[in-house]
Amino acid sequence: MGDVAALPKAHLHVHLESTVRWDTLAQIAAANGMPVPERGDGPPVFAGFRPFADRNALVRECLRTPADFRRVAREFCADEAASGTRYAEVTFTAASHGERLGDLRMPLLAVLEGLAEGREEHGVECRVILDHSRRRSVERAWRTLELAVAHAADGVVGIGMAGDESYPLTPFADVFAAAKDAGLRISHHAGEMNGAGSVREAIEAGRADRLGHGIRVLDDPDLVAEVRERGIALEVCPSSNVALGLVPSWPAHPLPRLRDAGLTVTINTDIPVIIGVTLAQEYARVRDGFGYGDDALAGLARASVTASFADAATRQRLHKEIDAWAATG
Repeated sequence: MGDVAALPKAHLHVHLESTVRWDTLAQIAAANGMPVPERGDGPPVFAGFRPFADRNALVRECLRTPADFRRVAREFCADEAASGTRYAEVTFTAASHGERLGDLRMPLLAVLEGLAEGREEHGVECRVILDHSRRRSVERAWRTLELAVAHAADGVVGIGMAGDESYPLTPFADVFAAAKDAGLRISHHAGEMNGAGSVREAIEAGRADRLGHGIRVLDDPDLVAEVRERGIALEVCPSSNVALGLVPSWPAHPLPRLRDAGLTVTINTDIPVIIGVTLAQEYARVRDGFGYGDDALAGLARASVTASFADAATRQRLHKEIDAWAATG
């Protein structure tokens, strides 16, 4: 078996606020006079999405200054490099942070600076997807889009909706249409907590290029066929699904069934530090949990590159690197 940490790969579904190292969080919280969220003795298991969101909100509140955002972005690059990530699209809730801190642009500008520093130090190419909670206003979604358009040349490649899927995407349809007109890409969280209807809404009203999670697409065979035919990739995050109680166990995870259905599946961590898993470890869990060999892992890595919003030259280079890893396995 090849070294999964050496396997070149793209990371397409990971929230920056959930990558903050615990030691870093403690230092930032102390400096800003904020309470430090409890780490716990092991990876947490949440009783659904809401308890996780409440826990994550404590982490987000600790981030206050440009230096905080630059640091976590720079350290994200270092940690991704250790997992063999060559290209990442990190999700960041920029408008929410900006409103909270009274400076709409500051958090995003600081993150982009940190990612640029991390790229120079560790060789990981990073892009940003700006997300917006389904529970929040359409007005904030427009502000998110304005930020994305203003900083597209600086590394923002897309936008998307996250959060509780019981809140519909349809009220935001005009925002997505404008995003498409501006040349941005779109990836929504859908089919994670809710069923096939959530996936269909993300594709139709939401104009999604990719689906964050998307595992409940299997609820509707006709929708499976449509997603497959349209080549819409799934950003699958098995450890996160189990930790949030959305899938009862690793053996029960539908990842093999998604692949058997001919869907484009990519492997991601979603909330790595909170659940205690790196991207390399997630690949190892997939290998061990489902009996996948090096060829299958290389195929998953290739899918992550193909499904990325990277330019053609970057995708071609990364495919060559994956092929070289597979040839030496």
